Amino acid sequence: MSVLVAYASKHGATQGIAERIAATLGAVGQAAAVRPVGAVDDPAGYDAFVVGSAVYDRYWRKEAWLWVLRNRAVLASRPVWLFSSGPLGTETTDAQGRDRTVAAEPEEITEFTDVIAPESHRVFFGALDPSKLGIGERAIRNLPGVRAALPEGDFRNWVEIAAWASGIARHLAGLRVARR
Repeated sequence: MSVLVAYASKHGATQGIAERIAATLGAVGQAAAVRPVGAVDDPAGYDAFVVGSAVYDRYWRKEAWLWVLRNRAVLASRPVWLFSSGPLGTETTDAQGRDRTVAAEPEEITEFTDVIAPESHRVFFGALDPSKLGIGERAIRNLPGVRAALPEGDFRNWVEIAAWASGIARHLAGLRVARR
């Protein structure tokens, strides 16, 4: 089975997650291509999909959201996994004791669940490299109280990401066996 790992990344952290997912799939013999959503015009040639986006203010990047909706017929007919990249820092729970990855679930996921019925959705911690921020983003980050909410660093958990991708590979292997 061929898998497309498609992503929308603003500063590269989500791209890195997509690349790790594709590499993990490849390491167990699963053919996987990794591409930005804007570089994939016709996904019909793939058997399965992993689609991810950076999240800002609880929303996926517009190009990822539009890509999913534009390709919903193909996506709904095949196995799809979704991931989001967003929360920063090392705290896994918020002030109310809620899991930060659950609290950070993007608004689009409910719609995607209804439209394409993904196998699962995961939120992974992201990364912030201030040198990659634009002038406006740096200005916002320097506002009182914002810097603490947007700490710099790489908070991606590569072991967790690889484990999730390995689960996808196991699922796809089971589908191959069932097709025989």
